[in-house]
Amino acid sequence: MSSFEIIQEDKTLCNIKINNNFDKESIKAVYSKVKKIKNKKFPLVKIDCSDMKALDYAGALILADLSATFCQNKSSIVITDMDPKSQHLLFFARKNLRQKSQIKQIKEIFFLAPIIKAGKYVIDSIESFIFFLSFLGESTLQFFRILMTPWKFRYKATAVHIEKSGAQALPIVALTSFLVGLVIAYQGAEQLVKFGANIFIVDMVSISMFRELAPLIAAIVIAGRSASAYTAEIGTMKITEEIDAMRSMGFSPIVFLVLPRIFALLIAMPLIVFFADIVGVFGGMIVAKSSLGISYTEFIIRARDVVEIKHILIGLFKAPFFGLLIATIGCFRGFQVTGSTESIGRYTTISVVNAIFWVIACNALISVILTEVGI
Repeated sequence: MSSFEIIQEDKTLCNIKINNNFDKESIKAVYSKVKKIKNKKFPLVKIDCSDMKALDYAGALILADLSATFCQNKSSIVITDMDPKSQHLLFFARKNLRQKSQIKQIKEIFFLAPIIKAGKYVIDSIESFIFFLSFLGESTLQFFRILMTPWKFRYKATAVHIEKSGAQALPIVALTSFLVGLVIAYQGAEQLVKFGANIFIVDMVSISMFRELAPLIAAIVIAGRSASAYTAEIGTMKITEEIDAMRSMGFSPIVFLVLPRIFALLIAMPLIVFFADIVGVFGGMIVAKSSLGISYTEFIIRARDVVEIKHILIGLFKAPFFGLLIATIGCFRGFQVTGSTESIGRYTTISVVNAIFWVIACNALISVILTEVGI
């Protein structure tokens, strides 16, 4: 007589009887039956142990695994006529089986999850890069088309964006540049006064502001202000299907939405940087007069004598590149927004972070190149 017999098997009931010894020796012969019955679903499963003489740990594991499988399949399971010793062994096997399952899940969480997350990140990055190349290619194509048909360019929209991204940003750019000039001059004054080289505060403040700090500070402020605005505006239009409607009517979203914003920052950024230069140096002048006794007239005369025009031109030269990066990234991330308001916040954050990073990277690259060529 088999130690594992299926007495009844239909749509309503599975009746199983365990006979004799249900141990590691006997379950080898009946494991195929156990495996077959595990793959089926029954409303009720009964296991009769009235004729079971002995149960070892291997048999208890088989019963525990069978019970767990039926429970996962939402089947009711009833085990009858099992002696207390076998019940205790079955309880112990169920507990160990549950712990092994939990350990397996923990291993998957700690070892597989990072691999899956890294793989997803790589795939998303590749898809984003391909989409960026497509966006950049279409924008370049539309740019050359506009050069051939300049009457189609949206001059009024560009003027509006120059006002929003440029003129309206002047107060915060002025405050930021003024404070940076103030701090640079104050920290420099503390060191220069020790050596009696007070007048060199003019060289330090003017050259650093014209060449590096003013363009960088202005670009970071505009990146946080305009890149986020561009992403949110275009992302909202995408969610409300205005961009799809624009395409269906034969209008290019690149011409209507992207190019005016790019040209606006290309024009506005050099003007903003020049304004930041003046305000930043003025902040240094205030500290030079209050801390080192250098009058405004002396400061201006010294700046005129020692500051070469190339330092001002280098800062203005960087500005269009910064404007191009900020506008392109802001518009590109706006087109990546999917159909939820949460996506707008996510891509707006990504847009600002990317814009600031690439502005700093571009500034570093230009500075290294200019230093290497001796400018």
